[in-house]
Amino acid sequence: MNSNHGVVITIIFFMGLVGLAVPSFISDDVFKMPGSGRSLLQAKTSCSVNFEFLNYTIITSRCKGPKYPASICCAAFKEFACPYADQLNDGTNDCASTMFSYINLYGKYPPGLFASECREGKEGLECSENTSEKDSASKSGTHQITGSLFVVLLAFVVAVIFW
Repeated sequence: MNSNHGVVITIIFFMGLVGLAVPSFISDDVFKMPGSGRSLLQAKTSCSVNFEFLNYTIITSRCKGPKYPASICCAAFKEFACPYADQLNDGTNDCASTMFSYINLYGKYPPGLFASECREGKEGLECSENTSEKDSASKSGTHQITGSLFVVLLAFVVAVIFW
């Protein structure tokens, strides 16, 4: 019985580590425009998020010219983009360029507005895990079990089974 407790504790520990592995930032790489160099065999995959039908009023209702205040525009951009940080940070797809195309289409913003104004550190924009999960669930219209909640529930089930 004592060895079962050790196994349960080890499993819970590793599940907790997996839950902490979720990125909580938007990389600065999403602001970079693709180069004009050759890209043989480097075609990007299409984005898994359909950015065409998302609600851009989160940004367009707050970030208004002619001055485009950085604090307001960046906060609105983070609220919109953080739920999709995983997809936007993936350099193998076209999510970032697609998202910025629609932001500029609906908001008619100057080129590079968010790239030049929205900087928080060398990792990029900080996305709090709670904000991104809550916004992602509300924007997609589905209820999602977050990674941390899943780990806790799984740990509880394992503990009940072994005790």
